[in-house]
Amino acid sequence: MLQDGKPAVSFGVMGGAYQPLGHAHVFSNLIDHGMDPQAAIDDARLFWGADGTVEVEDGIDAASREALRRRGHAVRPVPSPLGGGQMIVIDRKTGFLVGGSDPRKDGLALGW
Repeated sequence: MLQDGKPAVSFGVMGGAYQPLGHAHVFSNLIDHGMDPQAAIDDARLFWGADGTVEVEDGIDAASREALRRRGHAVRPVPSPLGGGQMIVIDRKTGFLVGGSDPRKDGLALGW
């Protein structure tokens, strides 16, 4: 992502068919919801299964699951974590690099 024409965020989300939605979700968490990189990546995820059922990670609360059901969606727990990702945000004010790494996969955020 660029900000004022300069690199500001580098990130990627793995996960096969989930990947495009994962990118949109993590990016929205960062920009629209003001989350830091780690929180943006950690946030619970959902995705539609091959049969059209909405698969939800454990972090999606019962009220949200019920709201999906009331809207006509079939909902079930996801059999495995959805995707995995890493992110680096360049803080231009401080010069720091702020990283996050997904606990769903092996990895960590390091800097030097």
